[in-house]
Amino acid sequence: MQVDKTGEELRGHVQEWRRKGDHIALVPTMGNLHDGHLRLIDVARAHAERVVVSIFVNPTQFEPGADYEQYPRTLATDKRKLTRAKADLLFVPEVATMYPFGPADATIVSVPKLRDDLCGAFRPGHFDGVTSVVSRLFGLVSPDVAVFGQKDYQQQLVIRRMVEDLHWPIEIVTGDTVREADGLAYSSRNQYLTEKERRIAPAIFTVLQRLAADLQAGKRDFAEMERAGMSSLASKGFDPDYVAIRRAANLEAPDRDTDELVILAAARLGKARLIDNIVVAV
Repeated sequence: MQVDKTGEELRGHVQEWRRKGDHIALVPTMGNLHDGHLRLIDVARAHAERVVVSIFVNPTQFEPGADYEQYPRTLATDKRKLTRAKADLLFVPEVATMYPFGPADATIVSVPKLRDDLCGAFRPGHFDGVTSVVSRLFGLVSPDVAVFGQKDYQQQLVIRRMVEDLHWPIEIVTGDTVREADGLAYSSRNQYLTEKERRIAPAIFTVLQRLAADLQAGKRDFAEMERAGMSSLASKGFDPDYVAIRRAANLEAPDRDTDELVILAAARLGKARLIDNIVVAV
């Protein structure tokens, strides 16, 4: 596996692959890789001959007081995992590479409306940071395909909207959420959970499953179902930010005739903020 730290190195390898006629897939990450990330590499491999994985802990998507400095950085372990996963190239840029004028003076790429709802309402500026760094990665890698996980449902919709709006010839592929045996979605922040909290954490998926079953049984009082989900999470020890039922296509409010819904939840448990979702055809 090739490891590049600068844009010049990266572009050189990408251009060499292009001359050979290879297609390129990008899997952007912040490192501390788990099985969910590795599954995305498998998805990327199914769409392109070459797979680039980026590891960059992006300072602009952490709101003030968040865990940027404490975010786990496990590069040596990540390299071993990526080698076993047969990634072709690992891109590990410095902050100065991604933000040559500094994060405070960086150009911002923003997706109105989608950025301010749900997680955006609780993490102001977060999605501007995501779209700004992903747009830079797209500019450096020029991928044919980029792969994101469904667990971050709002994020992948924001990126899809950005790509469509800016007319970039990049296919956005969403990989299924990968879960542990008890249903908890893999996340780098799961390691913040204490042993007791880890036993409680799968309840967020259980609550979503119950709401999905209610939707499939014909229930359509969305507001009441959301309140019930919030109450259920709180009773189990979570501090919920939201439980929301939305149109799967665009996160707009659904009506009784919407045929594909997504149920999303975000809740804090100790030091960890957990998010999860289920897409439901009704």
